[in-house]
Amino acid sequence: MADLIYNSFTEYIGDGTIDMDNDTFKAALLDDGHTPSAAHTHYTDVSGDELANGNGYTTGGATLANVSWGQTGGTATFDADDPSWTEASFTARYAVIYSDTAGNDELVCLIDFSENKTVSNGTFTIQFNESGIFTLAKS
Repeated sequence: MADLIYNSFTEYIGDGTIDMDNDTFKAALLDDGHTPSAAHTHYTDVSGDELANGNGYTTGGATLANVSWGQTGGTATFDADDPSWTEASFTARYAVIYSDTAGNDELVCLIDFSENKTVSNGTFTIQFNESGIFTLAKS
């Protein structure tokens, strides 16, 4: 599950800036120099810590496939297929998910790998939780 939901995300889904059913979402990888903050709002707030282009990684991240946003019993779930980068050689500490459709690439959530994860001439995959990337439940 996501470790951080950005503060602005709830406003963005409420005012329609982010359309969870129709937007294109991306996952970008960040290095260990990044300091997570719920106050970040746009991709440009975190892009300075993104992995460099090359070695199997393209700046801007990977487009999430088969994105789903659904509700059951008062709990909404956001999920997608696990993104991966092939023929990769890099180290990443965090992943951020953002809307690539919204005008300013608004941030959704951050995943903390808890430590640097390194791949060398292989495939780097973010394995999302079986319960989804995150859930929102009414209280």
